[in-house]
Amino acid sequence: MENSKYKLISPQAQIGTNVSLGHNVIIESNVVIEDNVEIGHNVIIHSGVHIESFCKIMDNVVLGKKPAKASLSATTGEERELPPLILGKAVTIGAGCIVYRSAVLHDQVFVGDMASIREDVEIGEFTIIGRGVTVENKVSIGRKCKIETEAYITAMSTIEDYCFIAPEVTFTNDNFLGRTEERKKYFAGPILRRGARIGANATLLPGLEIGEDALIAAGSIVTKNVPPRVIVAGTPARYLRDVPEEQLIENQIFFDK
Repeated sequence: MENSKYKLISPQAQIGTNVSLGHNVIIESNVVIEDNVEIGHNVIIHSGVHIESFCKIMDNVVLGKKPAKASLSATTGEERELPPLILGKAVTIGAGCIVYRSAVLHDQVFVGDMASIREDVEIGEFTIIGRGVTVENKVSIGRKCKIETEAYITAMSTIEDYCFIAPEVTFTNDNFLGRTEERKKYFAGPILRRGARIGANATLLPGLEIGEDALIAAGSIVTKNVPPRVIVAGTPARYLRDVPEEQLIENQIFFDK
């Protein structure tokens, strides 16, 4: 390793032109940083991470972290060699974030401060992950989604394109609440179909499917599948009315027709 007062950079790392490095940056072996990347202070980039051009990595970020398996963990899986983290073009990673190995963040994803993104996660182009959001392992998130402050996306969830998830929403994946070995056969996070919207502080029980363009009202507890294009509300959530035509995803200016 090449050592200096402020940086520790492996000679096996590849760093492009016009790359800005803050103080106390650690870059391990086989890291690739393309041109015009900005990296803040106190950033750790673990081995193999690939950062494409025009990315912004803010202070106190950890990229390419390997997961640690607790003795009682049920969803982390067996230890294995994980592929490297990949950040697409013009991705922004906010201060204090941790992004694990084998995650793939496509072009222009924005991750707010203090968010955590686990292994085996894929996030589509232009999606916003808000401040303090937790995205657990084995999660797929589509394009142009918004996941707002402190939402919790449990392991094994699927979120399709154009979905909106408000602050403090909670996804769950274990109906047995940690009891019995049988539960391991049934682990499943929620599935949000294209354009689904979830209001603040709603809770989704395991394995549910929220239909395309469906809307879950704030504070609801969702215990059953929700059909497309309807609004549900309450505890447990029940049908309220249909989603207005002007709110459907195909009628929005950001929708790629």
